[in-house]
Amino acid sequence: MGSIYAGLLASAGNEVLAIDTNADHVRAINDNGLHISGASGDRTVAIQAFNSPPERTVDLVVVAVKAAYVAAAAASARSLIGQDTLLLTIQNGLGSADVLADTLVPERLIVGVAQGFGASLPEPGHTHHNDMKAIRMGAYDGLLPAADVERVASVWRDAGFDADAVVDIAAMQWEKLICNVAYSAPCAVTGMTVGQAMDDPHVGPVSRAAAEEAWRVAKARGIALGFEDPVAHVRDFAARMPDARPSVLLDIEAGRASEVGAINGAIPREAAKVGMTAPVNETLTNLVRALEQR
Repeated sequence: MGSIYAGLLASAGNEVLAIDTNADHVRAINDNGLHISGASGDRTVAIQAFNSPPERTVDLVVVAVKAAYVAAAAASARSLIGQDTLLLTIQNGLGSADVLADTLVPERLIVGVAQGFGASLPEPGHTHHNDMKAIRMGAYDGLLPAADVERVASVWRDAGFDADAVVDIAAMQWEKLICNVAYSAPCAVTGMTVGQAMDDPHVGPVSRAAAEEAWRVAKARGIALGFEDPVAHVRDFAARMPDARPSVLLDIEAGRASEVGAINGAIPREAAKVGMTAPVNETLTNLVRALEQR
């Protein structure tokens, strides 16, 4: 996802520094440019790529690492942050923005939600996405003026994203989270794409139960969701990119720790805050963690 952001923003004429600990990916970008394929078209963009941040300040820092690496990314990004630098963090699940706020400058932090991209890295220097739905941005804890959030959103719109500034970013996070819980763990456990999981007679009911459970928890937490039918919501999500393979599945296949704790694992934690339980998502989280241990 970070490569998609970098590539499209650079294509629109912005100066972009791409920072990634993946040495092969950085080398390929510097040698041959960043190749983007999929829903936004096919292009190769010249971008400066680094394994660690250079000693210079920038206007906007975008943190697009997975949840487990947010703290490390925040620490390394300090050299990029000047007096007026804004930060935008875009992760799956819940909790990453709090880590950044504790580490850096919460009053200049924007929380982003990316809905329905289905991104992957087929090879070093090449990023692909199956769809290109919405990106919504909101000030962390309401601390940043709305005009600053809108200014960042307009830069993303100019780069071809469906980007908007919103007041209630929590609702946007939960609407994305409900889609993620429906497919992240079920696909990781079974190896299925989101379309296969949606239609499978055995996995489909589990996927829908995870979404319905998350929806009930969100309602109990007072989240102002924009829909009343969680099953229709997650089926529409999967129908847009049936061949997508969730990042939790890709992590399991690559032998990496996944974000399941911030996705399916977030539902039991949020449920406990209102005296509820979430056995479907708790079970799915435990199954994925068992795979990680193997």
